[in-house]
Amino acid sequence: MEDLIMTQTTTTTLSTSETELADKLFQAYQSHEPLEKSDFDGLVTTEESAYRVQSHFTELKQEEVGGYKVSLTSQETQDMFDSDCPLYGTEVKSHLVQSPATLHRGELMEPLAEVEMMFTAKEQLTSKDSLADLMHKTKVAPAVEVPDARFSDWFPSLSKYLVMSDAAVSGYVVYGPEVDTDLLFEKVDDLAHVKCELFHDGKKLKEGASSEVLGNPLKSLHWLVEKLEEQDNPLQVGQKVSSGTFLIPESLTNGNWKVTFDQGLGAVFFQVTGD
Repeated sequence: MEDLIMTQTTTTTLSTSETELADKLFQAYQSHEPLEKSDFDGLVTTEESAYRVQSHFTELKQEEVGGYKVSLTSQETQDMFDSDCPLYGTEVKSHLVQSPATLHRGELMEPLAEVEMMFTAKEQLTSKDSLADLMHKTKVAPAVEVPDARFSDWFPSLSKYLVMSDAAVSGYVVYGPEVDTDLLFEKVDDLAHVKCELFHDGKKLKEGASSEVLGNPLKSLHWLVEKLEEQDNPLQVGQKVSSGTFLIPESLTNGNWKVTFDQGLGAVFFQVTGD
């Protein structure tokens, strides 16, 4: 039977293999040298185990948690990773950056671009909140999430539990102007009808819609709030939530990126350089 190790900052008990996986993820996070997913097949086989690894991986970064990202918020992406529900990843504060921004290739591994709606908690959010409550208690902003795994050749073949262990392949989130959600949108249903267009070097690549995010991004936010409560780790005031992609991700290449949103949500601008 494996030795059990207590983390210093939580009461969570990790097995030796879970701790070793978190350590490997952190080494790859620092070195930008990817891991081979085949070396870890079958190592993590439950949600509980995967989130324990993610928690320890996050602790090793020794940085304030800035918020979370929600993944697998459409039927298509759930099918890709053989899942029947969303999952979340922890984002450190320095990886949440305001538009316009520059991302450096040397700080990335195999990144993608996802178009999202980002929420910031203005006050305490709870699982008892209705979607309307969440709308009144948050700010909203346009965002591009840049998922980036610590494993090579990861999309879409990485196992669900390794995705979860790897902080839901968290990379960066670039976000635009924030505004009170209930000032921009009159009613909950309005958030289900936001459309976006994604551009690279002036060429339109894709368009998407917020209805892809569990039917309404507020449902994604509610799912996360409830999940974190279940884990005795409630979302904190001021933390941000990248709530799920409007479209199937694009490979993030060097150049200038732009996303525009309708309904007054705004735009996001950033560039990826080769250094």
